[in-house]
Parts: sequence; C-alpha cells; structure tokens
Amino acid sequence: MGISRYNMEGYADPTAHEAVCNIEKEVRKWRPVVYICSPFSSDPEGNTEKARRYCRFAVDHGAIPLAPHLLLPQFMSENTERELSLFMDMVFLGRCEELWVFGRNWSPGMQKEIAKAKKRNIRIRYFTEEMEERHDCQ
Repeated sequence: MGISRYNMEGYADPTAHEAVCNIEKEVRKWRPVVYICSPFSSDPEGNTEKARRYCRFAVDHGAIPLAPHLLLPQFMSENTERELSLFMDMVFLGRCEELWVFGRNWSPGMQKEIAKAKKRNIRIRYFTEEMEERHDCQ
C-alpha cells in the first residue's frame, strides 16, 4: 500500500510525504524486525509452544518477531515441501535486521539460517531456552 505522495485534495505533497517516511524509518529503528531461529521438526508441538514464547519475548524487548516455523506449517507440508519452506525461510531472513537464535542444540535448518545471516552480515543474538542472552556462541 505505502504512503501517499498526495494530500487529501489530490495535490503532490513531497514535504509531508518525506516527513512521514522519515518518521516510519525512525519507528523501525526502535522496533527491529527479528527472525526467530529455534528448533521445529524434532518436536513440532512442543517447539511451536517454545517459538510462541520466544516471539512474545521479542515483542516484550522492543522487536517485531518473525517466526516462519509458526507460519509456514499452517499451509505447507514439512514432509513434502521442506526445501521450498527452507527457501522461503531464507527470503524472510533477508528482510530481517537481526537473527535471534534460541537454545544450544541447533537443527540443520537452524544452522543454515545462522550461516546465511553471517554471510549477509545480519546481526545475530544468541539466547538460552530460558531466554537469557548468551555471549559465548560467536
């Protein structure tokens, strides 16, 4: 949809448009979009609940969480569309400012996400399952 370049009367209003765009940029600085990286396929039910908690944690800490493993299983099959899901994950990751990794045991999918974030120079933060930040994982 976007921000209109025109005022209510239909005239171009570049000054107001630029001001609103600048405000949106500032708001984004205060609420970064973060990719939630946590296990899924080893225990879909339990890991879905954990991912929900991690997303709530991100919101409570001033971020906008994106957890594709909560979204994609709603309409895609883990068994038959795994590669397509992983591709979509990487697209989502590319739209995020940070990657937040939860837990110590990283699945192969998580390892791919971490590697892609490093390659793209996306900031990575590591957390325990109890959501305490770790600094020993670089």
